[in-house]
Amino acid sequence: MFDIRRRQFITLLGGAAAWPLAAGAQQSAMPLIGLLSSDSAESYAGRLTAIRRGLEEIGYTEGQNVTIEYRWAEGQYDRIPGLVVDLLRHRLAVIAADGTTAARAAQAATTVIPIVFLGGDDPIRAGLVSNLNRPAANVTGVTLLNVTLGPKRLELLHEMLPDAAIITLFINRNSPVAELTVVDMQYAARTLGLQLDIHAADIAAEHDIDVAFENLAKTRKGPLLIGADAFLVSRSEQLGALAFRHAIPAILSYREFVAAGGLMSYAASRAEVYRQGGTYLGRILKGAQVSDLPVLQPTRFELIINGKTAKALGLTVPAALLSRADEVIE
Repeated sequence: MFDIRRRQFITLLGGAAAWPLAAGAQQSAMPLIGLLSSDSAESYAGRLTAIRRGLEEIGYTEGQNVTIEYRWAEGQYDRIPGLVVDLLRHRLAVIAADGTTAARAAQAATTVIPIVFLGGDDPIRAGLVSNLNRPAANVTGVTLLNVTLGPKRLELLHEMLPDAAIITLFINRNSPVAELTVVDMQYAARTLGLQLDIHAADIAAEHDIDVAFENLAKTRKGPLLIGADAFLVSRSEQLGALAFRHAIPAILSYREFVAAGGLMSYAASRAEVYRQGGTYLGRILKGAQVSDLPVLQPTRFELIINGKTAKALGLTVPAALLSRADEVIE
């Protein structure tokens, strides 16, 4: 139900499909990167710093010898196809597509312009590539495996609270990865002998999270695993503060969640993944072919625990978890 089909773009694209014939006013003396994200510019700042660092490693500095045209969906996934169309009105050298939804939309819109996906989940399962080592079409990139790591987060939460037989899964029903998340987590829960209580909410704006969390706090049946939907992850600080306020032991992806009061986070190093994405963008600008750039998967993962939150919840962090933690906030 979340597939973005190429035929959806036929009407929208119109003249944009013929962008190489655009007027000279659309051309730039510097190569142009089109960056498309389902996120907001504000919450993307850290990742953008990492992308720029990767570009600089290859010899490109924004504003000096490369230009970036930005499009932000602000968490509204249905805006992404139109934003792709808008980007294609420019003479792009490469598209940087943040997340699986943006990458699939870009892939459906062009088979000519190189696409580098940034973050997202399993690119084979998402239909972005068929071979990680040698992408065959115009798409390659770097993946965070954020949704794929959901079962590992469940395992860590179970290790923290071994007596909890029920785990609540909180997901954004509007997310393109909602169904995939539920399937993966149900299987993982069965493997661990746990019961999964699914709390799905319709979240389209920031204030919806407060309302959904109020309802969740009243009905949840166990420790909380928050689905790694891009919109929810971008509101990590809000979710961490809400989890602390309602005294809910919870886990999400990144440090921002834990620093705001959440109990735990586990994910690939986002700074490293996006830096690598920046180097891929730079290499394509230098003339590298997509087929020569294998999809990169993360090798560094970070477990962060909030010791203060654990104490406030009356929890004793197991020694085995403490020994594996990359950081314990006290």
